[in-house]
Amino acid sequence: MLNRLNKNIDESTKGFVRTVDKSNIPTCNILGVNIAAINMEWLIKYLNKNIDKLTGDYICVSNVHTTVTSYEEADYCTVQNKGIMAIPDGGPLSTIGKKRGHKNMDRTTGPSLMEEIFKISVEKGYRHYFYGSTEETLEKLSRKLNENYPNLEIAGMYSPPFRALTDIEDTTIVKMINHTKPDFVWVGLGAPKQERWMASHQGRVKGLMIGVGAGFDYHAESISRAPKWMQNSNLEWFYRLMQDPKRLFKRYLFTNTKFLWLIVRGK
Repeated sequence: MLNRLNKNIDESTKGFVRTVDKSNIPTCNILGVNIAAINMEWLIKYLNKNIDKLTGDYICVSNVHTTVTSYEEADYCTVQNKGIMAIPDGGPLSTIGKKRGHKNMDRTTGPSLMEEIFKISVEKGYRHYFYGSTEETLEKLSRKLNENYPNLEIAGMYSPPFRALTDIEDTTIVKMINHTKPDFVWVGLGAPKQERWMASHQGRVKGLMIGVGAGFDYHAESISRAPKWMQNSNLEWFYRLMQDPKRLFKRYLFTNTKFLWLIVRGK
């Protein structure tokens, strides 16, 4: 399938160098990760202003799980800090930020960011590539996006195999993505895989890469988001746990407990 998709693509892989200064992005260091001390309004304005300069770079959507993993794994912490920014998807991160003096820091989730960008994409002319998940989910996602956001420009979609790619396959995929000239490359591989993928393709992939985890499933309407009151009360994790207890119980029990313990200890 990959060879068929790439058959007529002759564009070579090009390098993209960061041309924006990330020093003006306010951050709050939490367990070694420089979490962006921002809110959704700030982020949308920043992306609209700099999207052309952000091609080849990436944004991590960070929560308690990724932050604890970063604390335990130095290389993953480097990945989190290497991109243009790591936004506070997890409510506890923004809560800590506010307590440390970042009064305007609010939770900025991956699915909500996708929604806000989709709503302005026709006006701005943004093109979107979706990399990750399954072919079934991508088909549903395409259908729902066309229904909910008419005239949204979907540059392309690709579900990679659930195994390590060869160098040739990887290069072919990069060429395939770049050929579509997207502004945003939404990556739905799940953490920590999606962040590692973005970091390894920094400067190679055209478009701003954003790792959104289950964002594909939410916008495909395969799973539902928590009610607004639960989102605003930092209880969306509990809603997700009720949807998928077998997979998430151990993660939440371990990471949430460890996160609280580390914060209490002043780490």
